[in-house]
Amino acid sequence: MGSIEDKIGGMIRRFALVLVFLVPLALDGQQPAPAGLQTPRAIRRDVPMTNSIRRAWEAGTRDKTGRPGPNYWQLATDYTIDATLDPGTQTLTGTEKIALHNNSPQELPEIYLRLDHNIFRGLVPRGTSVPAENTEGMVVTSLSINGEAVDLSAAAAGGRGGGRGRGGNTPRRLAASGLDQTLARVSLASPVPAKSVATLDIAWHTKLPGGPDGRGHRMTQRIDDTLFQPTQWFPRIAKYDDLRGWDTSLYLGPAEFYNNFGRFDVRLDVPGGWIVSGTGVLQNPQEVLTDKARERLTHVLDSDEVITIVGEEDAAAGQATAPGERLVWHFTADMVNDFAWATAKDYVWRATRATIPGKGPVPINMVYTPDHASLYANAGPIARHALEFYSKLWAPYPFPQLTMQDGPSAGMEYPMVINSNQGAADHETGHQWWPMMVGTNETWYGWMDEGFNQYMNILSAADSRGAAPNLNGLGQSYGRTSGDENEPPMMWAANNAGAMYSFQTYSKAPLMLSMLGGIVGDTEVQRAMSDYAKTWAFKHPSPWDYIFFMDKALNRDLGWFWYYWLWTTESVDGSIANVSTSGSRTTITVRQDGQMPSPVVLKVQFAESGPPIKPMTNAKMVDDKTAILTWPVDVWFIGNRTFQATLDFGGRSIDSIVLDPGCRFPDRDPSDNVWPRSSAPAAPQPQGRASRGCEQ
Repeated sequence: MGSIEDKIGGMIRRFALVLVFLVPLALDGQQPAPAGLQTPRAIRRDVPMTNSIRRAWEAGTRDKTGRPGPNYWQLATDYTIDATLDPGTQTLTGTEKIALHNNSPQELPEIYLRLDHNIFRGLVPRGTSVPAENTEGMVVTSLSINGEAVDLSAAAAGGRGGGRGRGGNTPRRLAASGLDQTLARVSLASPVPAKSVATLDIAWHTKLPGGPDGRGHRMTQRIDDTLFQPTQWFPRIAKYDDLRGWDTSLYLGPAEFYNNFGRFDVRLDVPGGWIVSGTGVLQNPQEVLTDKARERLTHVLDSDEVITIVGEEDAAAGQATAPGERLVWHFTADMVNDFAWATAKDYVWRATRATIPGKGPVPINMVYTPDHASLYANAGPIARHALEFYSKLWAPYPFPQLTMQDGPSAGMEYPMVINSNQGAADHETGHQWWPMMVGTNETWYGWMDEGFNQYMNILSAADSRGAAPNLNGLGQSYGRTSGDENEPPMMWAANNAGAMYSFQTYSKAPLMLSMLGGIVGDTEVQRAMSDYAKTWAFKHPSPWDYIFFMDKALNRDLGWFWYYWLWTTESVDGSIANVSTSGSRTTITVRQDGQMPSPVVLKVQFAESGPPIKPMTNAKMVDDKTAILTWPVDVWFIGNRTFQATLDFGGRSIDSIVLDPGCRFPDRDPSDNVWPRSSAPAAPQPQGRASRGCEQ
């Protein structure tokens, strides 16, 4: 048995525990209150760091300011490809030579190849997209490294050769595995030394799938045997970077890509009379085009007029193209991360221009079948506006041309190429900045690609109407999604995002940037992102680079903001809990029930008449009877859930108060953001739309 002192001490401790739990219930809504007497909210103010970004900082390849470090490096891959299309069998047969520039400080004991067309085989992992037909996939018929042939029979027999084989002292051998999958591994007998070049020679063939039943981007690549739209159509080297080494994410279909930059020199052998378009610049127009087409091309840059290069009436060898049973079209492209093309028996080819600030005019080409003419009637002007607007918004369009290609895929992008009609022209053109210029890892962080693109599309759409963009309501709308068990955080790999892949990858970033604009101003967000785009042009930023670059550019410590938007699915869920007036002072109790904090922004509407309105240091007068007051997010960092905002504008009566008048902060129920309460709460608006009462 304990002493009387022990018993008294125990009673005191139990009483203290009761106070800890009961006092917050009595005092919740009263601020300030002694520390520990409110229901606490632990607010994280930094972002999680991974070993990969720490290693990059230590190695000097990336900088804590979000810029490339003094030791930044990236691989380069240069491709020389010869491919022949057989429309009768719908098959591409090709050979390619790849120069792998190992600019890293490490030797490479293995090389990974991306064989995306193996997704058309029946026995590979797939996401939600469904191929139009099953094929043999990408069939590699020969492979050599620096002139030494790889034994493909071992791979075909299921061999997983690599490294040291079975014995720990067995010499390394040249072997391949996974050639029947979307990612293959080639182990090398002699590693590729740092700062050296290795040469790969590959021969292959693949059938281009078609049919009416494919679902998902890129899953159908032909219409019958008269139009072909090949994408991810050749073996390519996987990405190797300073963060994780080889990117070994499987290609599953929905999530997109992470590729090396390099040069492409491509020759495409197709039937005569078939127009070919693609990434890069045509090198031999005199060999494949008619005199009439070449002459018309000389006028494309003269005006904004849309000019016909090859018309519907020209669909034949010797009329649409130079004469010949088969023709070889030769394209080259510098500093691009992929190559896509299209060809058809009856393409119409029209062209116009865009004038890029600081650069001058570049051609916009459109190739489409005659029955789709109406879908391309306004495609040129839409693409022109997109190229010119985004060049001013972010950075000048860096490529020598843009081509819109008709086909079964009407919403996909590659360098200098968009598989799109006018419906998605603005969005797909926007991808020339992310990821074709800023080489983001779409497989892991799709929001840095699709999400940024969705944001800029809002700005472009407003500009095309001659209106100012309205980003109000977007940030607030996330409150109605937050808490959905299907939603993965934005930092969850997009390749594994599941049912809410589209929301995570496309929709959420504009909501995040709406809130950021509500904190620092939309023009400041866009200025910082423009600087970011220019800094990381033709490089490969990570989310941490973006985060710390934006913090530096905005001169703000926004760790709390990035943490809650990118690593969680939390919301703010704010409300006006109480309003009381004593003399000239009005006290507004603002409550936040979510885990994400936000600044406190109040719109105060005064009565028409009364004593003069006195100024407050944190208030901005919108007009003679409306003020916007702001308290920084810091007011929540002590952990309280309520904040008492004290107003002293003199004796003028207050008619109404609105919390978050711009509707920028995620809120489950905006109806409790107003005082006095409306008898009929505002009806929920569709996600992404401004709720009733948002500032316009």
